[in-house]
Amino acid sequence: METTPPANRFATTRWSMVLGAANQDSKQAPKALAELCDAYWFPLYAFVRRQGWSAQDAEDLTQDFFARILEKQTLANVGPEKGRFRTFLLVSLKRFLTNEHERRTATKRGGGRKSVSFDQADAEDRYALASSESSSPEHAFERRWALAVLERALKSLSDEFASRGKEKLFSQLKSYLASDQGAPTYAQMAEQMGITEAAVKVAVHRLRGRYRALVEDEILSTLEDPNQLPQEIDYLMQALSK
Repeated sequence: METTPPANRFATTRWSMVLGAANQDSKQAPKALAELCDAYWFPLYAFVRRQGWSAQDAEDLTQDFFARILEKQTLANVGPEKGRFRTFLLVSLKRFLTNEHERRTATKRGGGRKSVSFDQADAEDRYALASSESSSPEHAFERRWALAVLERALKSLSDEFASRGKEKLFSQLKSYLASDQGAPTYAQMAEQMGITEAAVKVAVHRLRGRYRALVEDEILSTLEDPNQLPQEIDYLMQALSK
């Protein structure tokens, strides 16, 4: 299993591309921003719900919010907090919610603007799983953001195995990604797979290494400065442990 991250993993990120195009014409920036929004809409939906809005209102507000920020001209007014995409989103959403009740109209959701589509029923199912958490809206956002990063990295890892026809191997080893607790012993897995215990250890080591790299890549896509990566890793771990 190839574990070496792509050579260009520290190249210009999607968020850097968006920011760089804030005051100039770019065909790539709107697509990059739309991809980021599509990847991380749920933490914002959870934030709106935790603020007390109904499921339908939260869907409407989240859609309207994304429609607004997908208009490139709004990026020209992004402040110093723009270095982190998650910070930009949360600060922008708070401003949006503060003023929205005054400027919402009867226009059908989304109007003629671009929007980020998402399954509202799925959103509520996911929100229900986390609704028992006793936390502030900000903490709900932080935790859901961290989980979204891990989920996307895991999906990328699964897709990599699938592209090589190794879905079964991934299914056998993925329980070792979180921790060894609850997973079969290496000896048990070696017997199941028909290989040596040493080979299992190597495979798990490579799997974890590739997963870490994909988590880092996922975080890097939301940063303007790659040097912020260590801080963001710490943030992610703290958000998950709260």
